[in-house]
Amino acid sequence: MIALDQGILNRMVKRKIIKIDEEKCNGCARCIPNCPEGALQIIDGKARLISDLFCDGLGACIGHCPEGAIEIEERETEPYNEARVMENIIKAGPNTIKAHLKHLKEHGEEEYYNQAVSILKEKKIKVPEVDHQHGHSGGCPGAKVIDFSKSSGLRQWPIQLRLISSLASYFRGADVILAADCVAYALGDFHKDYLKGKSLAIACPKLDDDKEIYIEKITSLVDDAKINTLTVMIMQVPCCSGLLQIAKAAAAAGKRKIPIKAIVVSLKGDILSEEWV
Repeated sequence: MIALDQGILNRMVKRKIIKIDEEKCNGCARCIPNCPEGALQIIDGKARLISDLFCDGLGACIGHCPEGAIEIEERETEPYNEARVMENIIKAGPNTIKAHLKHLKEHGEEEYYNQAVSILKEKKIKVPEVDHQHGHSGGCPGAKVIDFSKSSGLRQWPIQLRLISSLASYFRGADVILAADCVAYALGDFHKDYLKGKSLAIACPKLDDDKEIYIEKITSLVDDAKINTLTVMIMQVPCCSGLLQIAKAAAAAGKRKIPIKAIVVSLKGDILSEEWV
């Protein structure tokens, strides 16, 4: 079993996110391909974080900055606030404003887009026209909602718990499946019987030692995305039970309380147990 001490739970008030030193940034764009969420763009000769909504804080962009202009900082966790984001976006100028609005459109964030437009109008700032298309070449396809096929129950990407944005639109008020990595391979009817109509996150507690980020993500799903239910699907092997323990601890630390269902799958793909916990 995985020990989850109170210290980990207490640190859930922090969120990791990148910070850019504009004086050091020379606009080389080496960081851009390494941000699969598309949260970084080069605008007016500088790297800009155009949406901290989709910055996962893993820092994949840092090692590719020759000037050392990018670092990770921890901020107090709070629900995403478009008004506060727009304060910094407006300061960065009209090109960054346009990029931010386009980013929201391409990710289906209509509510935040409308809030941003209202803020611009209130401040008597011209609202730029935004042309957008899903699947553009700026790196964002890794974070937008995707309907792969009629036979697939998967309705979003990414799905790794470390990479998801708990504030993405497809998690708001959703019934969420949190599945161990192996479940979908063992359970032949996973898409049809369990995934259809639900949002998904997958994880493996045995292969990833950083359990803190799992707890942070799940707690944010409960409190910020206000998910409806959480179904944790694990394999019968002992190491898999750690995922259920993490989910229960994270949910208990949240301000909201939600129903949690635990489903245990055998190595042969049979359902061994299914119960609310």
